[in-house]
Amino acid sequence: MSFELSSLDGAPRLLFEIALQPMQGSRFQPTGFPGLGAATFQTASGTSLLVESAQSMANRLETVCWDDAEQNLKPELAGLSHVRIMWREKFLSDTVLEAHRINSPYLLAGKDKSFFNKLAGELGTLEQGPIDRKLLASVLLKYDVGTLLHGAFLAKKELAGGRLRLARALSAFIEADGVRTAASGGVKNDHINPSGLTKEGFGNVPFARDEFTAERITLFVNLDLAQIRGYGLGADVEHMLVVLALYKLRTLIDGNLRLRTACDLKPISRDPVASVPDGFQLPARSELVHALKPAIARCKAQMSVTVVNFDDDLKKAKPEDAEPADELESSNGN
Repeated sequence: MSFELSSLDGAPRLLFEIALQPMQGSRFQPTGFPGLGAATFQTASGTSLLVESAQSMANRLETVCWDDAEQNLKPELAGLSHVRIMWREKFLSDTVLEAHRINSPYLLAGKDKSFFNKLAGELGTLEQGPIDRKLLASVLLKYDVGTLLHGAFLAKKELAGGRLRLARALSAFIEADGVRTAASGGVKNDHINPSGLTKEGFGNVPFARDEFTAERITLFVNLDLAQIRGYGLGADVEHMLVVLALYKLRTLIDGNLRLRTACDLKPISRDPVASVPDGFQLPARSELVHALKPAIARCKAQMSVTVVNFDDDLKKAKPEDAEPADELESSNGN
């Protein structure tokens, strides 16, 4: 490969602060939270805003690895471990797509307990006493390598009492500073019956809309190198995880940063340099793709692609049991 990672040896963190700007114009739409709306907060320099949460960014960093047309990992990532979920002989989902990855209810809460029992068997020695972090990491590596970067929480009490968790090793979020509200609005027009019953979808419906402008928009990225080394899985796995994390970040900023309909962002510079360690430049995507193939090959024997059948009916929640859609979106990830 045409780049090397020796400058990261011994560094506890790899930190990036990547300046962003709207693709067009000045306004952008931040993420919203139920009962809160846009997450503004005060800093020493004025009003700031959470544009995209760490939970959402974890999902976006997973999604850049996925080929929607093939319903599988992109070809350059072949050999990485993940779990495919089938329903009635058709593809249903994958741990790459699931909000909580290997803790997905489609894997652990269905009638078919084969995968659950397999996990329980391999993690059975962790039922009592302190958690063997290396054993947990090795099992997660086998079934879903994404959990070693994006975190895991196996919340089932049957799995070591619900104590099995890993924090994110790769975290990202987007903040804006010096923000101001850009208030606007509009109306849903009904040219047939403007005074129709609006609660049934008829009639003209005016609405207010708040977007924002900002002096600065920044994507913050934190790769915990010390945590990756702390898994105790050896130099080959450590190298693969770091290259994979860099691939995810590079693919994200080179690709689609359209977070919402009215939040389409782009990096000001296509060649970001880390703030810690000082001077480390994010490699080009072509270099990372080239480096991934041998990195994955050296670890392939420790990983598997598992297929699990979800045999349950897809039931709808009762109205009183359903969570608001925004709340579900904001709680994605670990």
